[in-house]
Amino acid sequence: MKRMKSVLGLIVALVLLNANVFAQEKKAPNYKLITNVNVWDGTSDKLVKADVLIENNLIKEVKNGITAPAGAIVIDGKGGTVMPGLIEGHGHLYLNGLTLADIENNKGYDELAIRAAVKAEAALMSGFTTWRDAGGMGSGLKKCIDAGMVNGPRLYPSGALIGPSGSHADFRNYTTPNETMFGAHSSAARNAMSFTADSPEAIKTAARQNFMQGATQIKIMSSGGIASQFDPWQLNAFSVEDIQAAVEVAESYGSYVQSHAYGKTAIMRCLDNGVKTIEHCLMFDEEVAKKMVEKGAYMTTNVTSFSPLIDQLDYIRTSAMSKKKYESAKIAAKDFVENVKKFKPKMGFNTDAIGDLQNGITQADYSIYLSGQLFGNLFTLKSLTSVNGEIVKLAGDVIDPYFEGSLGVVKAGAYADILIIDGNPLEDLTLIGANEKWFDAPGRAGDDIPAMKLVMKDGKVYKNTL
Repeated sequence: MKRMKSVLGLIVALVLLNANVFAQEKKAPNYKLITNVNVWDGTSDKLVKADVLIENNLIKEVKNGITAPAGAIVIDGKGGTVMPGLIEGHGHLYLNGLTLADIENNKGYDELAIRAAVKAEAALMSGFTTWRDAGGMGSGLKKCIDAGMVNGPRLYPSGALIGPSGSHADFRNYTTPNETMFGAHSSAARNAMSFTADSPEAIKTAARQNFMQGATQIKIMSSGGIASQFDPWQLNAFSVEDIQAAVEVAESYGSYVQSHAYGKTAIMRCLDNGVKTIEHCLMFDEEVAKKMVEKGAYMTTNVTSFSPLIDQLDYIRTSAMSKKKYESAKIAAKDFVENVKKFKPKMGFNTDAIGDLQNGITQADYSIYLSGQLFGNLFTLKSLTSVNGEIVKLAGDVIDPYFEGSLGVVKAGAYADILIIDGNPLEDLTLIGANEKWFDAPGRAGDDIPAMKLVMKDGKVYKNTL
């Protein structure tokens, strides 16, 4: 018996010793030091000469002349520019069919999921280290990326789009039964890509379902749209009570609501009732600008709305109804660009691309180019980094999956999500992929932006051609 106790005691001691050694190894930090670079921090109008010290997955220090800690990996930036990883403020990884009707009728969820994973990896290799998905996906792809099974950006999913019958969130065919009456008959509803909700209580249920399935914020459709078939863009789809229901649920999770809203009535109704980000916001004017400041709200706008090439998009080109809606929206939004220049809202970058891999890549590249042309390089770069970094953090500390550090900036305490660019992006946006061509742009792989020499996310290097 004594011998048995002695053996057991030895085993326990060894287990405790191993646990202690493991804990020490786990706590031992690993360092990377980036030298011989200039830094653009995500907010300022100039570059500064500095080194960047990374401890594990966070930036520890940004200053000139940092001494490398023992065992640090030293990366010679060769005179390039360190900048924050890009952030997509309004993307749709799962909406990857030709049109909404193609997604509903011709794409199974397994195909959509695989196409989404391919697009996610291409986005990361194009420098997008964070992605706010603005509706149509759950948290499954996010879990796989976070687990290291698939390469991709940090994902902030919105879950299923929420809208009333016949709204911009309604993917049904003309003859598909109404889902609030007969149950979920559409593929979009069955696969939790889009929920039809025709009352405040139904909206609350849909929002709670999204949060249960891993959404970090809620997306509602407060106005009509262009890509959808049944709704004029002028439609004020949700009432005050409807919007308040969504906001009530989101705030109970410490999070927020983003809303698709084109028209002035829908925009103001959302802002007055607690919505924190207005998606598209095409009728932006002085009154909206003042209300956004008052409410601490943001907007994201797909600048391709103001491109002379937009009518070549498949969902506009192949639909007489969508083309007609686009033409009227273009007239109504004619003052948007000048109003943004004048009132300088907090506006995040928004690609809003649906379709296949190449469409997502070329639309993002063209969007960066066009934003630079309309609003300048600094505004565009901030929209791609620090402004969208603030937007994703509206998810709140409770359900933010990436709560340890800031995003969209290069500073102490931020996540080590960074790019090294050969040149100065403040002077030349082509260095991060901007392309004046859109539909006639040559196809490219996700990782072939020549000047983008290094892509790092969470302290891990995914591309290094220095």
